[in-house]
Amino acid sequence: MKNIAVIGGGAAGFFAAISVKTHYSNYNVVVFEKSSKFLSKVKISGGGRCNVTNSTNDVRILCDAYPRGGKKLKNIFHQFGTQDTRDWFEKRGVLLKVEPDGRVFPVSNNSQSVIDCLVNEFEIHNILIKFLKSVKSLSKVKSKWIINFNDSSYSNSFDSVIIASGGNSKLKGFDWLKNIGHKIINPIPSLFTFNMPNESIISLSGIALKNVRIKILDTKIELTGPILITHWGMSGPVILKASSIGARDLFEKDYSFELQINWLIDSNTQVLYKKLENYSILFSNKLLSKQNPFNLPGRLWLFLLVKFNLDKDKKWGELGKKNMRNFIEFLTKDFYSVTGKTTFKEEFVTCGGISLENINIKTMESKIVNDLYFAGEVLDIDGITGGYNFQSAWTTGFIAGKLGE
Repeated sequence: MKNIAVIGGGAAGFFAAISVKTHYSNYNVVVFEKSSKFLSKVKISGGGRCNVTNSTNDVRILCDAYPRGGKKLKNIFHQFGTQDTRDWFEKRGVLLKVEPDGRVFPVSNNSQSVIDCLVNEFEIHNILIKFLKSVKSLSKVKSKWIINFNDSSYSNSFDSVIIASGGNSKLKGFDWLKNIGHKIINPIPSLFTFNMPNESIISLSGIALKNVRIKILDTKIELTGPILITHWGMSGPVILKASSIGARDLFEKDYSFELQINWLIDSNTQVLYKKLENYSILFSNKLLSKQNPFNLPGRLWLFLLVKFNLDKDKKWGELGKKNMRNFIEFLTKDFYSVTGKTTFKEEFVTCGGISLENINIKTMESKIVNDLYFAGEVLDIDGITGGYNFQSAWTTGFIAGKLGE
């Protein structure tokens, strides 16, 4: 009989512990959590609904959703992928549903369904969890692992240790792993919204559009997707995806950059101009404020008219060709200054962590020292929003729990 320690009581830690007991029912497993709570992100993710995974079964597409670690994950998604996740939870009574954008949620629309399922597995397998256990150091004496905690109130030796301690926004938080020889990629935020305190568009808080094209100047980031205007700036899937893909670039810019928005998606200005010209003839006696040719939200349309210095009481027939051409140019290249970021609540993810150079990705075992495994966000793996970060937690946790099998 062997003793196994799992450090971290989040999604990856829970799944790793369950995986150990699934593969080695006679092993003793103890989970150590530094806080007084467990599965905190599971509880609040997806607005309290828990975006369990994504519906895509195409491993290539799945890997593309991870700006860091995607290529490496290809090898292990074949071992435990999105369909495996869905099957695992549904076999344990958590019915799931797929939303139009591919996100997978419990039919109950309540993250507690997922939490109850995982806790029930802990009870079935007699897995212990100990709270307020912050790791001070980790060392190997002969063939046993010794974990020293900050409170020094627990002492035991373990045959194997699985690290699932989550992301950490401070490099110092990885010192205990660095001290045993692991390379740490500087941790920085990913999945955040854009602050625009000096832009008047924040007065339109609450307006959402299903599709816009954004571009972050002086980067290669150009994306299309839904956007949400907030009281602090901009959010929504397209902004979060941009923040994930550009996490390193935006960090280097100290989160101060220019955002270009194409409100019309189409970039063929000549086609758009002809549409506007025909529209101005058809509605020549109508006011600009009353007739919206591009079906933009009313408040946004009025805002854009004012920003472009067009009189909202001007008639379409009075606009003129030059104004029309310039207006199209403006609507397809509207600029906003971003000066900061805001954590996207439950979807906050850390970019960085244990370098994958130090990991045997097929087993999640450290290449530096034997019988030490890693799972979840502690690794330099992070995905865009849409259930991908939980999927990497389930996958890496499941494989780490096999203990090299």
